[in-house]
Amino acid sequence: MSEYIVTARKWRPMKFEDVVGQDHVTITLRNAIATKRLAHAYLFAGPRGVGKTTTARLLAKAINCLHPVESNPDNTCDICKEITEGRSFDVLEIDGASNRGVDEIRNLRESVRYAPAKGSYKVYIIDEVHMLTKEAFNALLKTLEEPPVHILFIFATTEIHKLPATILSRCQRFDFHRIAIDEIIGNLKGIASEEGLSIDDEAFLLIAKKGDGSLRDAQSIFDQAVSLVGKTITQEAILEALNIVGQDVYFRVTDLIKTKDAKGGLALVEEIMAQGHDIKEFLNGLTEHLRNILVAKTTESTSLIESSDLYRQRYAEEAKSFALADLLRLQRLVSGTEAALRWSTQPRFKLEADMVQMITMHSAAEVGDMVQQIEELKKKLLKTPSRIQEPTATLPTHVVETTQPQAVTLQSGSSAIRSTLAFNRPTGSNGHSNGASDTLEKRNQPVTSLSKEEVRSRWLEFVAEVRRQRISLGSVMDSSDVINMEGSVLRIGCGNDFQASSIKRNKELLAEVFQKIFHSKVRLEVEVNLRHVAPSHSGERNNQSSPPVVDQDEHPVIKALMSELGAEPM
Repeated sequence: MSEYIVTARKWRPMKFEDVVGQDHVTITLRNAIATKRLAHAYLFAGPRGVGKTTTARLLAKAINCLHPVESNPDNTCDICKEITEGRSFDVLEIDGASNRGVDEIRNLRESVRYAPAKGSYKVYIIDEVHMLTKEAFNALLKTLEEPPVHILFIFATTEIHKLPATILSRCQRFDFHRIAIDEIIGNLKGIASEEGLSIDDEAFLLIAKKGDGSLRDAQSIFDQAVSLVGKTITQEAILEALNIVGQDVYFRVTDLIKTKDAKGGLALVEEIMAQGHDIKEFLNGLTEHLRNILVAKTTESTSLIESSDLYRQRYAEEAKSFALADLLRLQRLVSGTEAALRWSTQPRFKLEADMVQMITMHSAAEVGDMVQQIEELKKKLLKTPSRIQEPTATLPTHVVETTQPQAVTLQSGSSAIRSTLAFNRPTGSNGHSNGASDTLEKRNQPVTSLSKEEVRSRWLEFVAEVRRQRISLGSVMDSSDVINMEGSVLRIGCGNDFQASSIKRNKELLAEVFQKIFHSKVRLEVEVNLRHVAPSHSGERNNQSSPPVVDQDEHPVIKALMSELGAEPM
C-alpha cells in the first residue's frame, strides 16, 4: 500500500509554468537564468500558500540542473531528484522561526565558505526570515552583501514590513500576489481530473472562496472534502463538510428585508445558531452578499461578482429591488454589528436585535424627489393665495408668533423627512393678516425704524438665529434683553461684565443677524444693568397679556402640506 501524500505536496509544481498566478515572478527568474544575470540574494514576499517556497526550490533546481530545458529543471537528473526529495547538501532550507539567533547565523557564515558538493550553486532558503533577531540580521549583513560567487540566498516572508531596510536593500525583491478564484478553480479541476473525482462547479467555487487567495489552503480543504464525501462531491456536501453558510441563506435575508418579516428574521437567526454556524462568518458572508447587490446595482453588470452564473443572474434581479442608499445603509449596519460583537457578552442577542432593525428599517427617501415636491407645493401656494384663510381672531399690530414651532413629518413611501416649520405672520394696521403673498412682500421691504416693542416681539427668534450660528454667543444672549430702541441704536442689557464683553466682541455678527431678522441696520450698545434683564423671556410673556394664537393644526400652510405631501403632526 503506497503512502498517502496530501494534495499540496503531491501536486507541487515541478517547473516554472506550473506555478499558479505568479507569472510576473517566474518569467523574470527564467529570463535571469537564461541570460546568466542571477542576483546573489532574492526576497520572496507575500501571503501564505501562494508559492514562495515552491518557487525558491524551483530556482535552486533550475540553476543546479545538469540538463535544464528552457531554463526549467528537467526533474530527472540526480541533482533535481535530491532537491525534490529534500536530501541535497547544496540546497539548505532553514526555518527562520527556530534558527533566529545570532549563533545560528554565525554557523551559516562559516558554512558559506565551502563550495557546493555537486551543483554549481549552494543555495540557502530561509523561510519566515522576518523571525530573525536584530543581532542575527546584523551578523548576516556583510555576508549577504558580498557572498562567495557560488552562494545564493533566497529569503521568504509573509511579513516583509518586519525586515530591516539594510536587508531589503541587499536583495532583489519579488512580491507574490493572492491567487484569483478562477485560477484556484482551474488548478483544482486539473487535480480532480487526474484523480478521477467528480465535483460540480458550485463545490469548486465554495472551496476556492474558502481558500481566500491561498492555493495551499484551498488544496487542504479539497482533501478534507474528499475524505468526508468520497469521489463524488456536490455543493451540499461541501456546505456540510465545512459548515459554511449557504448562499441561499443570504438571499433569504434580503427577501425578509423586502417583505418586512421581522418574525422570519428571528427564526433565521435561530436556524443559524442551531446549525452551529459562526456568527462572524455569517456576517462576513452577508457583507459580501450586500456588496454583490451593490455592485450589480451600481455597474448594471455582474462581471465583478465572484460567483457562479446562476447566482450572478439572481444578483442582477435582486439589485432591481433595492435603492442604492438602502444598500449603503444596510452595509453600514452589518459592519457595525460585526464590530460590536467583539465587545458583546451576548452576540446572539445583538445579532437578533440588529436583524430586526435591518428588516424593519424604512427605505431611504430620494432627497431630490422630496425637494421637488416641496418646491411644487410652494409654487402652488404662491399662485393661489385665496386658499390661505384669514384668522378669525383680531391680532395686534406687531408680529404674531406661535408659542411653539409646528413640527410635521413629510412621508414619501416608507421614508420620512422630519421638518420643523415655524410661522411668523406680520399683520396690517387693522390687526388682520393680509395673506401669504402680502407677508412675503412685507418681509422683503426694508424697515426704516423699529420700536422697542417690535424688537422685543421677535427677540426670541433673533436669539435662536444667533445660537444657530454661534452656540456660545446664543447662550449669552439668552440672559439679555432689550433696554431701548432709538432710531438705529439698539441698547441691550445684560447681567454681568463677562456677558457684556462677549456681546461687544461679537457686535458685527449680532448686527448681521439683526438685519437678517428685522431687515434693518442697527448699531449695538451694551449695558450691565440687572434691573433691565428679564429672568426669562417666556416668563415675561406669560405676565403680559398674551396675544391670540392661531390654531397651528388649522394653519393653511400646514393643512396644505398634510393634503399635498401626506405630512403628519409629530
